[in-house]
Amino acid sequence: MMLFGPDFSELPDCELTYIPDFLGAEKAEVLFQSLLKEVPWQEDTITVFGKTYNQPRLTALYGEAGKVYTYSGISMHPHPFTPDLEELRQLVAEKSGATFSSVLLNLYRNGQDSNGWHADNEAELGNHPTIASVSLGAARYFHLKHRHRKDLRIKVLLEPGSLLVMAGATQQYWLHQIPKTARPVEARINLTFRKILGAD
Repeated sequence: MMLFGPDFSELPDCELTYIPDFLGAEKAEVLFQSLLKEVPWQEDTITVFGKTYNQPRLTALYGEAGKVYTYSGISMHPHPFTPDLEELRQLVAEKSGATFSSVLLNLYRNGQDSNGWHADNEAELGNHPTIASVSLGAARYFHLKHRHRKDLRIKVLLEPGSLLVMAGATQQYWLHQIPKTARPVEARINLTFRKILGAD
């Protein structure tokens, strides 16, 4: 597993941009505390090989009316954008050059909360979607691996206030995860902005 800093230019089959200081430290901490307390977090269940488990993190979806997002058999209906989330959506759009209709929030309560290997390639996101991910709270390692080249496995530490943009063919050729960790780690909130097909 190679450890990468902010430069992903040499990686094939992807467009990755990492901006560690996207939000200032104070702004990131204020937003983290606000979201932690005010978001109506939910814990969904997932079924794997016939067995049902609690998803190992809490989630919430905000977005434009009617833009339902479905993944892993879970259909989420969006809450309306709050002023804070609308402001963040505009900042992310300006920095990434993309537009977004929804934001999926993930709350990792501790090191045992995680997100397994997957790609954000659901049909409603279209071909080669742009996914913009803002991290708040504790830093966690983000792993990526190429679908076909076993030698291409990397990780990057997603710092609080950072922005990671995955664009181009990234979701077609790469999988990503936030693994569990035995290290003591505080809570983290990840906001993944995306555009659902049909959204203006």
